Amino acid sequence: MFGIIRPCRNRMGAELRSAWLSHLCGMCLSLRDEHGHLSRLVTNYDGLMISAAVEAQSVVSRRTAGPCALRGMKSADVAIGDGARLAASVSLVLASLKIQDHVDDGDGLAGRVGWAGRAVAQRWANKGLRTASDLGFDASVMVDAVRRQPLVEEAAGLGSSVLAVTEPTESATGFAFAQTAVIAGRPQNAEPLREVGRLFGRVAHLIDATEDLMEDCASGAWNPLVATGTPVSEAHRLCLDALTGIKLALDEVEFADGRLVHKLMVHELEESVIRVFGKRRDPSKRTWSDPGSGLWAYPALNWQPQPRGCFEGCGAFLYMCGTCQFCCRDPFPGPCSDKRRENHCDCDCSGCDCDCCCCPCD
Repeated sequence: MFGIIRPCRNRMGAELRSAWLSHLCGMCLSLRDEHGHLSRLVTNYDGLMISAAVEAQSVVSRRTAGPCALRGMKSADVAIGDGARLAASVSLVLASLKIQDHVDDGDGLAGRVGWAGRAVAQRWANKGLRTASDLGFDASVMVDAVRRQPLVEEAAGLGSSVLAVTEPTESATGFAFAQTAVIAGRPQNAEPLREVGRLFGRVAHLIDATEDLMEDCASGAWNPLVATGTPVSEAHRLCLDALTGIKLALDEVEFADGRLVHKLMVHELEESVIRVFGKRRDPSKRTWSDPGSGLWAYPALNWQPQPRGCFEGCGAFLYMCGTCQFCCRDPFPGPCSDKRRENHCDCDCSGCDCDCCCCPCD
């Protein structure tokens, strides 16, 4: 899980935001109660999708949790049960594999202190596998899929498909999502949810590769887009195809209440793709992600930043401020550095163009 889904409070509305927060806090507290405070570091936005998917197929299960500093010292109703435990287990296992990968590559803090990284990775893997076993979930299948990643990367070369590189991630996330149907007692949902998870893993991997592209090129690190010669435009197309596939697969799932899952996996995941790649170009209308023209033209997004001088940067800042780009454009280029910046504005982003009955379009 990569933490690519970052919901906007205004797009979600009060009810769904409260449900989303209950799953996030539920996963965090499940990690604390079963595996200790240090394990709470693996809490992430994408991992809670597992808990949400289980609840969407079964019944709401909550308990009142005490005040937390991250909630402004307020109490809250949090998700409990097998869904939260499954989310915690999946997050622990995937986090342990990611740390081990950093140790093997010598990256970051884990790479510099290899002995500590290996110890933490092994500890988290054991805990995650133990919880999974208690739930009847054979997490070793997911572990084996992810451990094939180095072999897949070694075999990748110019002209090969980038989807061959994303396959281990797709298999791991697909297996985790399919397990939510088993936990919820709806085995008929397993295959469509496996497809949802598989395509989600593809989007997550491609977004991660695109976000790291410039840094990897500068440092000489391995990147799937560079290794396979895949242009960013092709990665964008693959993500758009995956979004369509996710929506179609979700239509085949029998939910008790699928509003939150649909909101996150259809609308918020689409926003994640837009955040990284920009909106799809449409000649019939200008969008904030395209350069525009005439009076409302503004700096284009460049994959290779082209820093501006002092006076040019100040002029770009004033112009971007006057045309509301700092609050209405996402992402936007830094006026001086020209680097892509994420927009964290809380302006009114509500709206839904979906035809399905589960969308809270009010």
